[in-house]
Amino acid sequence: MATTATVTSRRFKSRAVLRVIEAGSFAECAYCGKPVKFQAKTRQLQVICNVYVKGRWDRVEHYHERCYHEADDPYGTPLAAA
Repeated sequence: MATTATVTSRRFKSRAVLRVIEAGSFAECAYCGKPVKFQAKTRQLQVICNVYVKGRWDRVEHYHERCYHEADDPYGTPLAAA
């Protein structure tokens, strides 16, 4: 007797994660356009967003934590760093 496997189609959606800005990393804030950069004396946070369009990964966006909230959390409340 042959069996068929049912494959469920997962539709991914955009999401945001809060992370510490690491030394050597460089990205531009999608909101203000300024660099999201490491500063040794302060441990600043950034929001990193995986953006999906029609269920398919499209791009990564970086935000200063403050800018992300000023933009009204475009990809939902960011998950805390693990």
